[in-house]
Amino acid sequence: MTDVAPVGERRQLAPPVDDSGALGWIRRNLFSSWANGITTVVLIVAVGWILSWFLEWAVFTANFTAASGSECRAQGACWAIVGEKWRYIFFGSFPYEQHWRPLFAVIAMLAMLILSSDRRMWNWRLIVIWGVGSFITFLLMFGEIHLPLSLFLFVALAVGAVGLILRRNIGAAGEMNAYRALAAIGLAGLVLRIAGILPAWSLAIAPLSYVETNLWGGLPVTLILATYGLVFAFPYGILLALGRRSELPLIKGLCVGFIELIRGVPLISLLIMASVMLPLFLPSGVTFDKFLRAQVAVILFAGAYIAEIIRGGLQSLPKGQFEAADAMGLNYVQKTALIVLPQALRVVIPPLINTFIGFFKDTSLVLIIGIFDFLNTANQALVDPNWAGFPGEIYLFAAFIYFIFCYSMSRYSKRLEIELNRGTRR
Repeated sequence: MTDVAPVGERRQLAPPVDDSGALGWIRRNLFSSWANGITTVVLIVAVGWILSWFLEWAVFTANFTAASGSECRAQGACWAIVGEKWRYIFFGSFPYEQHWRPLFAVIAMLAMLILSSDRRMWNWRLIVIWGVGSFITFLLMFGEIHLPLSLFLFVALAVGAVGLILRRNIGAAGEMNAYRALAAIGLAGLVLRIAGILPAWSLAIAPLSYVETNLWGGLPVTLILATYGLVFAFPYGILLALGRRSELPLIKGLCVGFIELIRGVPLISLLIMASVMLPLFLPSGVTFDKFLRAQVAVILFAGAYIAEIIRGGLQSLPKGQFEAADAMGLNYVQKTALIVLPQALRVVIPPLINTFIGFFKDTSLVLIIGIFDFLNTANQALVDPNWAGFPGEIYLFAAFIYFIFCYSMSRYSKRLEIELNRGTRR
């Protein structure tokens, strides 16, 4: 009866456990029960032991300044091999005295990607960014570029046709007349060029010495294969996804067959076909660069996977979105480009980025046809007998570079997903 409070008085209760701040978070997440506490302690000890061993090997007893591998036979890591071979790892067999060219090409590609990640650039500026950036990149890598007249005519036709389709009943009269003029000039010029009336004129830009693609290697090759492979595979995958959902049996059948065929074989087989078998089917004297054939194989393979991801996003949209677009009087292209695709792409951001990360790493498979990307040039750096016996350091360095790119893509996709779904989150 002593613990019963007198009438009219309240019992004084013990203060609540503090769940705020760092200590509260630790108590709530790491030591919420005796089992969680034991698990936390065991994992901390294990991680601490592994981390202490790694730091001892990689930092405290490591050798950073050895002149050869024979001076690096101590207990710790030999990071001197990275300092000695970093130029070959990053740029491969590109002429040594011109390594500044692939360096600035990589900077140009990174600048394009960084600017493209800014949503304020998702307009006509994006076309300018990629046009100028791509021109600088390939001019630095090749040393000279020849722009044929057919390319200018095709661009004019494409811009005019796309503008007429997307801006019909929306754009101003002057804008539509400009699109009609571009389409007419491009179409007429291509017809005259095919007929042989227009000469095979080309604009030659050659400020630097020419470097063949078989001398390319390292990080520029990885970035070019992954970046331009996915850039071209993305619209191609969208067309496949739309074709697979088409009500026309022939188009749907062709798209389904192509997607299943490409997804049913490994990327290595496509690379071998593009490198070995494709030249056998070409007319005599006609050939394509090996690097270009590998790029096409990557585009075909990535496009089939992207098509299935986008198809899932299209199927997730409610039927009312399609009906609302029809009620606005939009044609099929306008409805798809302005209403349907933006919502579908927003839904499938996580699987799309997962595919992008996977194909960025899969570029290492081009070694099978004799192209040396970043991982393969890192592996070739171990061939030097003066630095043999240190694969761990080289592969850890390569893994660190891959991690930077993949982690950056992952974090950007998470931020983009949050921004685009801000109005629909629950």
